[in-house]
Order: sequence, then structure tokens, then C-alpha cells
Amino acid sequence: RIKEYVDQSIKEGLLWPDPLIQLNPSFESGAWIENLVDEGVLQKECKRIFRRKQSPEDFGQPLRLHKHQEDAIRTARKGDNYILTTGTGSGKSLAYIIPIVDSVLRDGSGKGVQAIIVYPMNALANSQKGELEKFLKFGYPDLKGPVTFERYTGQENDEEKKRIMANPPDILLTN
Repeated sequence: RIKEYVDQSIKEGLLWPDPLIQLNPSFESGAWIENLVDEGVLQKECKRIFRRKQSPEDFGQPLRLHKHQEDAIRTARKGDNYILTTGTGSGKSLAYIIPIVDSVLRDGSGKGVQAIIVYPMNALANSQKGELEKFLKFGYPDLKGPVTFERYTGQENDEEKKRIMANPPDILLTN
């Protein structure tokens, strides 16, 4: 009876289900970063920071946000809390990174850790470090932008840990 059941289940496609085909949703367009700066929602330097950049020498192209990112930024600027749930690849990270960077620009850099971003895995902290480098370093002389950040996950050697503790960044990425 078990063999018959297994054979029948296999014949019905148990191990070969129909393919799953999905398309990325089209997210509603929001404001351009420049518009939010012009409105006073974001600091002026955000125009230079938040651009699509490909290399350290690249000044980049203007960045248009999705509506849910714009809404999150406006909510954060008012000082309200928010929770954002949306699909993979929808730009959730920018919905909290832009308000954090804007806050550091308003309060001034170099005052110690002003934000700690906690990721569930080293891999995510590492990939987000790469994204922050594009925004906060690319397009600036000697790759030194106006907001500092470091990753501190336990992967760092003793020298790196001491350097980070001696000169705390504005933003700390950790797990």
C-alpha cells in the first residue's frame, strides 16, 4: 500500500510541481531626493550622497524613491516611529538609512556612534556595508564623505576593533 501511494503521488507530480513564475511588482514612484532636499525634508548634502554611483570617481545619477520609501523618510523626519514591510528588492534599507544619514548631517558628524544598525546575519551586514560605501564614500575626495560608518560583527581583527573603538563612527553596522 505504501508503494502504491508513493507511486501514485509521484505520478501526480509530487516531486515535480508546476513551475512558479513571479514578476517583481512595480512599486509606486515617489519623490526624487532633490525634491525632498528642496522641500527641506532632507539636508542639502543628501543631494550629493544619495545618487546612483558605480565607482569611486562617479558622482552618480539622481535617485528617485519609491512611494513607500518617501513615506518612511517623511515619517522619520517628523520624529514618528514606523514599521515598513515590503518585498525583497523594494529598497527597505534606504527607508531607514536616508533618515539616519540625514539626522547625522543635522546633528554633526564625529560625535561618536549616533546610530546602530543591527542585521540578523554577517552576510547582510557585509552587503549593506558595500551599499553604504557607494553612497557615503563614492564621489568624495579620498573616499571621505561627511558621514562615517564601520562594520563591527566579530569578523574584525584586533587592530580593526581597536581602531573602531578609538575613533567611533557615526553609524555602526553589527549583527
